[in-house]
Amino acid sequence: MEILSPAGGPEALRAAVCAGADAVYLGFGQFNARRGARNFTQDELASAVSYCHLRGVRVYLTLNTLCSDREMAQAVDCAAQASRMGVDAALVQDMGLVRALRQAVPDLPLHASTQMSLHSLGGVKAAAELGMTRAVLARELSREDIAYICEKSPIEIEVFVHGALCMCHSGQCFMSSVIGGRSGNRGMCAQPCRLPYGWGDELVNGYPLSLKDMSLAGHLRELQEMGVASAKIEGRMKRPEYVYIVTKVYADALREGREPTAEELRRLEQAFSRQGFTDGYYTGRKGPDMFGVREESKPPRELFAQARAAYEKGEGRLAPVKFYAMVRAGEPIQVGVEDAEGRVATAAGRVPEPARKRPTTQEEVEAQLGKTGGTPYEAVGMRTLVEPGLAVPLSALNGLRRQVLDELTRLRTALPQRRHGEYKMGARYENYRGEPDVYVSLRRVEQMTFEVVKQRPALITLPVEEIAAHPGEVKATMGRGVPVAAVLPRVCFDRELPALREQLAACKEIGVTDAYVGNLGLAALCRELGFNLRGDFGLQVFNSQGVKEYKRLGFQSLTASFELKLAQIRDLFKAVDTEMIAYGRLPLMITENCAIKNQSGKCVCSNVNLLTDRKGVRFPVERAYGCRNEILNANKVFLADKAQDWKKAGLRAVRLLFTTENGVECAQVLEAYRGTGAYKPNNFTRGLYYRDVE
Repeated sequence: MEILSPAGGPEALRAAVCAGADAVYLGFGQFNARRGARNFTQDELASAVSYCHLRGVRVYLTLNTLCSDREMAQAVDCAAQASRMGVDAALVQDMGLVRALRQAVPDLPLHASTQMSLHSLGGVKAAAELGMTRAVLARELSREDIAYICEKSPIEIEVFVHGALCMCHSGQCFMSSVIGGRSGNRGMCAQPCRLPYGWGDELVNGYPLSLKDMSLAGHLRELQEMGVASAKIEGRMKRPEYVYIVTKVYADALREGREPTAEELRRLEQAFSRQGFTDGYYTGRKGPDMFGVREESKPPRELFAQARAAYEKGEGRLAPVKFYAMVRAGEPIQVGVEDAEGRVATAAGRVPEPARKRPTTQEEVEAQLGKTGGTPYEAVGMRTLVEPGLAVPLSALNGLRRQVLDELTRLRTALPQRRHGEYKMGARYENYRGEPDVYVSLRRVEQMTFEVVKQRPALITLPVEEIAAHPGEVKATMGRGVPVAAVLPRVCFDRELPALREQLAACKEIGVTDAYVGNLGLAALCRELGFNLRGDFGLQVFNSQGVKEYKRLGFQSLTASFELKLAQIRDLFKAVDTEMIAYGRLPLMITENCAIKNQSGKCVCSNVNLLTDRKGVRFPVERAYGCRNEILNANKVFLADKAQDWKKAGLRAVRLLFTTENGVECAQVLEAYRGTGAYKPNNFTRGLYYRDVE
């Protein structure tokens, strides 16, 4: 199992390598999820790849953010440059970028970032079908979930073992962008989850969204036995000393076939923690004990000084090599060296002369070849043949040793031979020129009142579990000529799939034909059951290449990301029918750890709870599929009075996203968007449709 360490800059990279990392991941350019990290310049990246490859360490490039159409060519160029420099793989989130990279750098291995929200075997298989060679799993999975995926996965599995935990499932957090204009999906998260909040009218006096850092120290052998390919340490924003300390603890323990000692665990906590660590998701012990904040304290100067001295002066783990030598009368001296990957370098020297005094012994030849000090190599084996009675100058052996090691270095740092093509935008698609339909997206059947249905919206959507629980009401609505589509959960673990399959079968039985899919892992199940695929906002459709890729995968319609401006939505190449969310409380987070239960001590997810920030703003918290939480924005997006703008965006439909509204409100809002009513919320927002998002 590989130890994969963060490298926020060149110094952190050296710290990781010296501590024993097998691989590092780093940012180059602006298209990575830690744009605030030091990251690497072009010259620094080239040097980093050479430095790492010489020492047998792999280098992975992070390209795990969403790209707009205008940015796509730049992102592809970034990947092409890195590929030419020899990076071993790129981590990607954006489906459009995946498509573009297949065209421009077809030989560069791609890893599916955790930002793709991969939490099921279906998601991993979907990544494999896209040509990816590794999937980084969601941090919310238990040991049973991980073991199941590893057993059946067609590609490598990477798992986070140490570092920060987000309250929201990765790739599905919109809190920072919606309330502050800084998108976590664009690498600029402002971390509002680390701020204090209260509940309802309570004072803001706690941190219900701030999870402790995770640590799976104590579970390394178990992960390795499962077949996990890579153990990942989070922390590209952390200082190099932290990277060294954490990497060394995990690398030493894994290579020695043990778990970290009590002293090593103490060093981990000293380096950085939020009131300790948690393994709650992995062990299935979710709850309030998983939460904590960073306490003000002095940095551990002595520990950091020791770490700094170690990586500044030391070489770290050396590349093991075996030497070969043959010294025979009448033949040139032959010396060779072989590394662990089977690369071989050889050199021939002078013909040895008969010894006039003392002949050179086999032990002396081996001792001289083994003097690899000052190099990144360590001699771990020798095979030599030295005939008796011959004299070999030690300087000649030294020269041959240097010569073969120099050649081996050239081989180890040689750039890979890869194809590089040209990125092209491809075919343009005309915008839809008709009047956009109005779709009504309901949370509960009770909202599907007579007043709503009689206005005959072009489509009503309901959560799949609501349709399955109320087949009579849904069938009656469809009988009045209003089609109904099922909305699938954005998060559904493998252990929840049997129940979801039954619910989908119940939907199919009453005539529901369309399914909104917000996670790529559920697309195959919907195809299998014969549903028409519609892409929900969880798919993060951010650019024209993404639209084309989802069309290739069989999606008949897509929902544009609500982190796009209206002008960007207008300019998308709409290869399939495209819609946008034009009304409602936008979802900010979907959480695995039930904040409601943590606060009240019991699960009361049937009620709407209010999370209150320091300014007194209240965010509704509702139940999501699987007894998860969904935190909604305080204000509703309202664009009924901006119809002249969204009607020019080439959309097939706009969706009205109803969450906390009752049936009367739903009907009033629908009238407003139809132009037959004057409803306007007391407090509303235009969302991100008119402002740039970092």
